[in-house]
Amino acid sequence: MILILTTLNAVIGSVIVNGHRVQDNAMQYMASVQNYVGHMCGGFLVSDNFVLTAAHCYDSQPIRVVLGNHNLRNPQNRQIIDIDKRFRHPSYKGVSTGNDLMLLKLKKSPVLGHGVKILQLPSMNMNVKVHDLCQVVGWGATKSGGASSNDLLAANVSIIDITTCSNAWGGLPDNVICAGGYITNRGFCQGDSGGPLVCKNTAVGIVSFNKNRNCNYENDVPNVFGSTSSSGVTSSSPGLSR
Repeated sequence: MILILTTLNAVIGSVIVNGHRVQDNAMQYMASVQNYVGHMCGGFLVSDNFVLTAAHCYDSQPIRVVLGNHNLRNPQNRQIIDIDKRFRHPSYKGVSTGNDLMLLKLKKSPVLGHGVKILQLPSMNMNVKVHDLCQVVGWGATKSGGASSNDLLAANVSIIDITTCSNAWGGLPDNVICAGGYITNRGFCQGDSGGPLVCKNTAVGIVSFNKNRNCNYENDVPNVFGSTSSSGVTSSSPGLSR
């Protein structure tokens, strides 16, 4: 599998291609995961003291999250909270092996309301269906080589059959979902990672990888997300239940 994905030039991370600006009163679960330089990954609040993001973001040494404002340069209502601990999925060995999920335990709980909400996780028996319309959310450039966007962006994407996706890639790791890209003009690209794939107001996936660094869709393979429920991160997970 590692050889297959390397040959296809799998690239981690995402920015939203052909998306729209998210309104201030929507998707208030989004978090900017930051290191000493600034924003490096997306994430989303899943309980009063945990943010979920991609495991491959660990290598960028995240130290804090920023909640409460969709514009990275606007300090209004912003809550900056340090990260206490980072928990990568125990089976994660790299994006080529799947389970690209990481929980960030916060040093203190954010004040809910005032632009901050919790995003629902799926139940163990929730399954998304092919052609279900979902949204991928994140910050970043909107085309290859473009400058990052300070505004949070979202794009509508449809779930792609996992067999079709696996055939297009020449094989896939376990515990993934495919949506966007693949002869469409919507999806994600490089520059941001860890944002959610949201279906029916539920976080069913996390941005993991796509192909190459050419984001001027149409991309010939689907975008790949880590599956929250298949990786065991659900609404009934210990410490995350509300």
